[in-house]
Amino acid sequence: MSKSNFTRRGVLKTSALGAGALALPQYLRADGHAGFTNAPGDSEVVLGFNVPQTGPYADEGADELRAYELAVEHLNGGGDGGMLNTFSSKVLDGTGILGREVKYVTGDTQTKSDAARASARSMIEKDGAIMITGGSSSGVAVAVQALCQEAGVIFMAGLTHSNDTTGKDRKANGFRHFFNSYMTGAALAPVLAANYGTDRKAYHLTADYNWGYTTEEAIRASTEAVGWETVNTVKTPLTQTDFSSYIAPVLNSGADVLVLNHYGGNMVNSLTNAVQFGLKEAQANGQNFEIVVPLYSRLMARGAGENVKGIFGSTNWHWSLQDEGSQAFVRSFGTKYGFPPSQAAHTTYVQTLLYADAVTRAGSFAPCAVAEALEDYEFDGLGNGKTLYRGDDHQCFKDVLVVKGKENPTSEFDLLEVVEVTPVDQVMYSPDHPQMGGADASLGECNNGA
Repeated sequence: MSKSNFTRRGVLKTSALGAGALALPQYLRADGHAGFTNAPGDSEVVLGFNVPQTGPYADEGADELRAYELAVEHLNGGGDGGMLNTFSSKVLDGTGILGREVKYVTGDTQTKSDAARASARSMIEKDGAIMITGGSSSGVAVAVQALCQEAGVIFMAGLTHSNDTTGKDRKANGFRHFFNSYMTGAALAPVLAANYGTDRKAYHLTADYNWGYTTEEAIRASTEAVGWETVNTVKTPLTQTDFSSYIAPVLNSGADVLVLNHYGGNMVNSLTNAVQFGLKEAQANGQNFEIVVPLYSRLMARGAGENVKGIFGSTNWHWSLQDEGSQAFVRSFGTKYGFPPSQAAHTTYVQTLLYADAVTRAGSFAPCAVAEALEDYEFDGLGNGKTLYRGDDHQCFKDVLVVKGKENPTSEFDLLEVVEVTPVDQVMYSPDHPQMGGADASLGECNNGA
């Protein structure tokens, strides 16, 4: 790898390759004799950060990239150390990973599976990335995770909420810290029942890809279990920007709740259209009409502005949490960038530290050694309290936050309030749960690659 490929910040630039099959042996680095793909040399190790820099989830991608840069800074001994100081594991000491300086390459997923696979492939084959992470779309995560499994590198999923990522499409080389659709349903339904009652009729608008499908399924199952009826479900294109034609039929449908299974710019636009059509002030079936956004983020709340007031949803993490780890991260991120981090930033920062920690504890960069170090690993100090990386499916289990749009926000960042911290036991499920692919779902075998 030529030094001329590095910028002064230690960032490798990468370009997308074609979508052909992997040809890893011809791209193996000189130290491939170590027995695994892209074994690093003695001085540096390259990580691949694959985020949506364009497309409907670009805001989340920009915040993910900020967090990745901060994590690299802390791993290399810069800044205030952030969560390295609060992490229950104490093996990371600011000297990189196993004594190698951390470098990174970036790619643009465009929130498209083909583009994401192409950029990930380029980072692995051309730039020698030993771990790929990132994404703000479950379709992207599932596609890139499958590629990493084939290539023999670890995939540390970014913002992916679909059940499929660690459900029917789980892989031995893939790991997810973010929560999932099932957990959202399990946490949110009791709060909705307590606030809106059990005699409700729901109309779902659902993003037409696998995150939308599993979120709709999870919310339907959990709300129907508390007495709600589902009157209609309608798929909407991920590229949609004006949802007026989808909102118009809702008030004449017999529904009294609109569930927006949308994320990022889709949610901002669909919620804005719903408010413009008067749904927040409407009456139906003798009750106030309500809107629910199953998966929230601070970035979405900012984009939707006053429209989020009073609307319930869930989130993986929030910058207002008062635990030591969360506040350490908020201080570091705020000092560097001037505003608080989003949940997307939090999960990607944490995933980077967890990978570095697993390598260090394993004493090896070999993917299967790293996977073994992560499986059934319990840790604390990274926000959300005690957390388990379950070995059966490589899904993290931790407390889940139910939030609501604030009625009287104090700033453009203070838009959501945590109304319930749902304990992890309430969102646990068996690895062979039907929503996770049932008994046929399997991790398969770990792949070291070369």
